[in-house]
Amino acid sequence: MRRHFYFFTRNHRDVRPAGLRAIGWCSALCAMTALALLPARAFAQTRDLSTQGQLLDRIAAIVNNGVVLQSQLDERVNQVVAQLKAQGLTPPPQSVLRKQVLNSLILEQVQLQQAQQDGITISDDTLNAALQSVAARNGIPFADLPTALAQQGINYANYRDEMRNQLIIGLLRERDVLQRIVVTPRQIDQFLAREATEPSAGEEYNVSHILIAVPPNATPAELTATRKLADKVDALAREGKNFAKLAVTYSNSGDALKGGKLGWRKGVDLPTFLTNVVPKLQPGQVSAPIRTPSGFHIVKLNQVRRQQHKDIVNQVHVRHILLIPNALQDNATVRERLAKIRKEVLAGKVKFSVIAASVSQDPGSASQGGNLGWQSPSEFTHRFAAAIAKLKVGQISQPFQTRYGWHIVQLLGRRKFDETQEMKRLHAMEAIRASRADEDAELWLQRLRDDAYVKILSD
Repeated sequence: MRRHFYFFTRNHRDVRPAGLRAIGWCSALCAMTALALLPARAFAQTRDLSTQGQLLDRIAAIVNNGVVLQSQLDERVNQVVAQLKAQGLTPPPQSVLRKQVLNSLILEQVQLQQAQQDGITISDDTLNAALQSVAARNGIPFADLPTALAQQGINYANYRDEMRNQLIIGLLRERDVLQRIVVTPRQIDQFLAREATEPSAGEEYNVSHILIAVPPNATPAELTATRKLADKVDALAREGKNFAKLAVTYSNSGDALKGGKLGWRKGVDLPTFLTNVVPKLQPGQVSAPIRTPSGFHIVKLNQVRRQQHKDIVNQVHVRHILLIPNALQDNATVRERLAKIRKEVLAGKVKFSVIAASVSQDPGSASQGGNLGWQSPSEFTHRFAAAIAKLKVGQISQPFQTRYGWHIVQLLGRRKFDETQEMKRLHAMEAIRASRADEDAELWLQRLRDDAYVKILSD
């Protein structure tokens, strides 16, 4: 069977080094990426000539102090064409597709530059852990991943770079978008009241969307032109034109090159501006353009299904210690240190909670002695959950690695749990954040793009 390697085939919620917990919309980061930050001197090098004078590469766009190369644009266009054909879609004209892909590369460059400026990095150990997860989800040994990629014509070194960039962008968005969404107790009360009375609360919706962005501080003429384009695209969609192809052609959203797919969303997890629109649509139906601060949205409902309710859930009570490798402490050193801490705790020389509070680098739990409370194993990464599954109550795991560093974890208890009102409030808070994240992320991206110096040399 031919495997297609994409970065994250599912959303995983990681044990919570503060600020690193994902909420659904992160799947929007899963597009293939091949973008490298280049030094400022690249500005002067619009071409690289061999001794025979052969043109090796060109600059497609200048983005602040970096560039997007023509080779990167060509490679990404080929990837998108292959993905569209795999979905049974006919790609739009090359001129349209290249413009969309170039815009996507520019946005990625802007985000990577912002992350570099803010000191956001991904260590080799964290990158390797993410790649190991990709291999595991595709049912192959990690050592066989380069060969499997090569069989699809994918260079392993480039794939590593692309994965690292996507992880960096994910951390940047987590910090600058998700962490800044404030949810008040009143909003949670309103959410729970609506969930109890609205029929849509028990439904899940598979939706796609197209964003026709409105420029910040748009003039009346620009606003009119944008509205006309939105009406045109809406009319084409209602006529039965392929919605995914329209998204690739016209949408300014980050998921445009994926055909505008938002995937399955619970009724209460839909973006805020869609909560009163999608439930009124029939499968296959397209909404009228919806105005938001980011622009005009056109939404198509693909499918509806009833949620499977599970009132009784399995939970585990755990605490952990997280250490993150750095320039002074490499992978082996951190692992050895955790192994030593484990032995000292087992020997009774130190309490787990005391040492966790003093050395753990998870700010979300260190002050609580590493305590993560009662959680469903599905809330954790595959590796973290797998480590817990092997433990008996009271046992401490051997050191193991996730994308965020090295852990030891102690299992304090297991239980079957009937979700309480407190748990429902926690889920409500996460759902509210998720519903706002899509629109906030679009606005955040627009601001980054508008603040950047961009000069397109080739499209």
